[in-house]
Amino acid sequence: MKTIDFSYFIERYSAGEMNESEKTWFQKELGENKKLRDEVDLRQKTDMVLKNYNVILLRNKLAEIDKRKAAEVSGKRNRKHQTLRYAAVIAGFILLGSLALFKGRTMQTDEILNKYYQAFEAPSASPSRSAGAESNSDYNTAVEYYLVHDYVNAAMYFSKVVSSDPLYWESTMLHGISNYEEENFPVAKQSFKNVIDDNKNYFIEDAQFYLALSYIKTDEKEKAIEQLILIRNSESLYRDKARKILRKIQ
Repeated sequence: MKTIDFSYFIERYSAGEMNESEKTWFQKELGENKKLRDEVDLRQKTDMVLKNYNVILLRNKLAEIDKRKAAEVSGKRNRKHQTLRYAAVIAGFILLGSLALFKGRTMQTDEILNKYYQAFEAPSASPSRSAGAESNSDYNTAVEYYLVHDYVNAAMYFSKVVSSDPLYWESTMLHGISNYEEENFPVAKQSFKNVIDDNKNYFIEDAQFYLALSYIKTDEKEKAIEQLILIRNSESLYRDKARKILRKIQ
């Protein structure tokens, strides 16, 4: 049997260029092919890194300026402190990587969330919407804040978009994520529920998964388990993660 080269389809899926029949077929393949799911996940993570490259460059430049000023003011002592700070950051990354090696042991809530939570990716620009230029402008402003992790302002502007255009489900989803990041869980959960209740938008699977994580964060174990079982038993792209989390919390 000829092996399918999924590279072309992964590119179209990640870019949102598939029609409904293609997307249905590809999601079925994802559900049956772990290697393909891993490749799509890696591609999405890579795209996120590239997308935020300019943000990373800006932060690096600011860090370098801060380092030079600290050196001018405090000399060797501050330089030593700066070195220790970077060493601590590197050690933190090593520690996070090491957590993945300890499979099979009981994980605490924060460890579960650190392992399985991945911020929802926002596009860089807004498609045209019937609500008009003001709604689109607010959306683009919200996305700009979201991409630099200013979730307070992002939530505020996404809320304005949702108020003027309640069917702008991407904004509702991102409003929920922004509030999740700010630990405003009641608002976050309501946004995710609104997306799910619509039952005909492209963000239902995302909302189901992030709602489950919200329940874990707020120690609502039974609701989290119920939500994760629903995801595990579906064709959701998150079903493998749901299955793994269930093994940790049940």
